[in-house]
Amino acid sequence: MRALQDFFKTTIVGGLMFLVPVVLVLLVLGHALRIAGKVAKPLAEQLQLENLLGVGAVTVVAVLVLVCISFLAGIVARTRSGRRVTKWFEESFLGGLPQYQFMKSMAEGLAKVEGAAGLKPVLASIEDGWQIAYLIEPLDDGWVAVFLPQAPTPMSGNVMYLPGERIRPLDLTMAEAVTIVKRLGIGSSAALHGVKLST
Repeated sequence: MRALQDFFKTTIVGGLMFLVPVVLVLLVLGHALRIAGKVAKPLAEQLQLENLLGVGAVTVVAVLVLVCISFLAGIVARTRSGRRVTKWFEESFLGGLPQYQFMKSMAEGLAKVEGAAGLKPVLASIEDGWQIAYLIEPLDDGWVAVFLPQAPTPMSGNVMYLPGERIRPLDLTMAEAVTIVKRLGIGSSAALHGVKLST
């Protein structure tokens, strides 16, 4: 019964952790799309795209305008001046907003997981069982830092410090490990075939 309660609790929390950034992004994109629509409407009329694309012409042009602006902003952000401005905004205005820090850490963490930068999938011995974890880095005295994801959200979980002998490397890519977590363990039989689970 306790295991079922924990499952529901972690699933709901994981779902919220997934939904909050998605809803925020959708709200921002919706607002940006409305602003871009004001620029797109005269442009679509000038190019007579409504005859070609129909009533959705303004929306298509607005999306293209947003993509172009985002691309140009990304190029500027890569420059030294762009990085300096971004850092100034973060330290002056956005640094004190927990929502911004949350979104930033989620985005950076997700990029690191998806890109498998420095992370390796392992099994971690937790209590009387094993859990899929991401090996972050080795520590002193043979200890390691691992991240324990909670299904079904691979970026929701806890950081834990364990003795090195309590982890076992897996012959999986980070993408495969993340997929198993997302699928609530489905695919574990094939992924863990041949792995010795006895203590």
